[in-house]
Amino acid sequence: MTLRLGIADHLGWAVAVTADAEHAVVDRRRIALVDEGLSEAPIHYDRGVSSDAEIAALIDRVRASIARCAAAAFDDLPSGIVSISLRVWPADFPTDLAVARQVPWEARADAVRYRQVLAEVAGARGWAVHRYDAKTAEAQASARLGARAADVLTGPRARLGPPWTQDHRVALAATVLAATVLAD
Repeated sequence: MTLRLGIADHLGWAVAVTADAEHAVVDRRRIALVDEGLSEAPIHYDRGVSSDAEIAALIDRVRASIARCAAAAFDDLPSGIVSISLRVWPADFPTDLAVARQVPWEARADAVRYRQVLAEVAGARGWAVHRYDAKTAEAQASARLGARAADVLTGPRARLGPPWTQDHRVALAATVLAATVLAD
């Protein structure tokens, strides 16, 4: 069975929706992306860390935690996943810590690092990594699905019950978009 995983990430956690080739939801869950007790946003929240070395060490610990948590969460998902869809991040996003800690980058730096680590963990599993725009994913998926759009994107709430939030719909829509890319 060919499955695709859509992720709607937040700081420290994400909604994960796994769909089959017909866009039916086979799994949905909330996954932890960082170990308890670690900062969920070291660049944005931990402004009180005094030295660059301390913040770099904290970021390294958080990054390792994200990789561990993602790998454990991915291990628990159904087998057969061929792709992961993640929210897009700028290709030119700064990698230099001093730059990433400055406005306007610091507000998005932690979220981008989550996505980058998720992409690395998924890539190591051989999954194709697709990026999507969260603001347009549902509309783009609806256009591709045509008359099936409402059933595919909002039907799971009736079939599976709550929770079925905007995050779930966007993550599922992202799998639809990934399927289109895989088919091309």
